[in-house]
Amino acid sequence: MQKFQGHINWVTSVAFSPDGTQIVSGSYDNSVQMWNALTGKQMQKFQGHINWVTSVAFSPDGTQIVSGSCDNSVRVWNALTSKQVHKFQGHTKSVTSVAFSPDGTQIVSGSYDNFVQVWDILTGKQVQEFQGHTKSVTSIAFSPDGTQIVSGSTNNSVQVWDALTSEQMQKIQGYIHWVTSVAFSPDGTQIVSGSGDHSVQVWDALTGKQVHKFQGHTYPVTSVAFHLMGPKLLWDALTGKQTQKFQGHIHWVTSVAFSHDGTQIVSGSHDKSVRVWDVLTGKQMQQDQALNLKISFFNNNFK
Repeated sequence: MQKFQGHINWVTSVAFSPDGTQIVSGSYDNSVQMWNALTGKQMQKFQGHINWVTSVAFSPDGTQIVSGSCDNSVRVWNALTSKQVHKFQGHTKSVTSVAFSPDGTQIVSGSYDNFVQVWDILTGKQVQEFQGHTKSVTSIAFSPDGTQIVSGSTNNSVQVWDALTSEQMQKIQGYIHWVTSVAFSPDGTQIVSGSGDHSVQVWDALTGKQVHKFQGHTYPVTSVAFHLMGPKLLWDALTGKQTQKFQGHIHWVTSVAFSHDGTQIVSGSHDKSVRVWDVLTGKQMQQDQALNLKISFFNNNFK
């Protein structure tokens, strides 16, 4: 079994490259690291943040990586050379979440300063600021067509925004604790969110109505993701039963992501490890250290 070795503190965020050959991870050791997904070998180490890295993502073409940090900055890196391409400064508190737009021309960021900001990747200028959350923004994501942005917050709400006008389109409430993670479905019609109340909920993106509420976790949910090939491997809509559980981490799992072909899952944890799992068998394919909690996935046959 291969190992991903390199981080010396908690891993906070992980993501696959669009072609599935690479994995990027961010850590409380202030670094961003890129790995060969097949061999587990470190390919690049991106250094420049002066505080914890909280969120990482690949650009749609895989040539760039964006990272957010508790140093209040958003940084863009060349994935091949590891050189810093941009440094965006506008948030006044820690950046908690970052993502590229589907066309790769913009970056969205959320922060403890309660704001969601959008940046132009070419000019480095802020082009939008979304105001509405009364507490920290914990997670953000673009819709697949790039026209909307969803954000979760410690004010227990999920909000949907028009990416062009910055108008609030929906305010979704239904949690009794912080919303920790949000994501759009591949067709953009649904939103999934996780919370400190231990639940995962699915919402209609157009109406804001709850579609499903899944309960099974015994601790706060820290990260959620839709299967990128469509409704699959989340929850069984008829029985609500868990259909797969991946075990190995010995501390909190902080971030999960599907590979773009949907066959693998990468996870990051406070045990300082990055691990890759086979979706079908539930077996661990790679690990970053001989440390390892659990990740639960359920059948999402909603229709």
